[in-house]
Amino acid sequence: MTDWLQAFPNLVILAMDQMSLYFQATLTRVWSPMGQTPVVQVTPQRDQVHFYGALELRLGREIAVTAPEETTEVTADFVRLLLLLCPTQPILLLLDRAPWHHGQALDEVVAENSRLELVYFPPACPDLNPQEHVWEQARDHVSHNHAYSQFPLLVDAFETYLNETPFETDFMQQYAPAILCEF
Repeated sequence: MTDWLQAFPNLVILAMDQMSLYFQATLTRVWSPMGQTPVVQVTPQRDQVHFYGALELRLGREIAVTAPEETTEVTADFVRLLLLLCPTQPILLLLDRAPWHHGQALDEVVAENSRLELVYFPPACPDLNPQEHVWEQARDHVSHNHAYSQFPLLVDAFETYLNETPFETDFMQQYAPAILCEF
């Protein structure tokens, strides 16, 4: 790992994933005084929006945007955004094996950008992806057990939380040596 980071000291390592946010309230366990059952209002609306997110593993900075759908083309557009946000640095992008993480649109982005390298997590290992933990933390703080009167308010609160909160991860200490040795 040290040799690879010495060769590319400005390397940006990102873990990427997608999630869907629904307007219906999601519930989780909470403490409450004995005899006082917590009440969460539930809306009958079934609105949803998708989020694409990438966690910068060295700094804990999150880059998240909404998306109309989860497709290879939308994934390629998000990767282009990441390239624009890191205009000169080489990027190591870690992602799962979702169907929309493969395909011609994404292959073209990789072929056009020699400073971009993709590494896929092993199958059926969502806990390895630090971005999954970002989604969980955001849901805990924004959408679980909370009622919003309008869906755009929930989406704005979720996106603001993601883009303004630093997220700590020990991924670099645990797994980066093994990943970087593969190069």
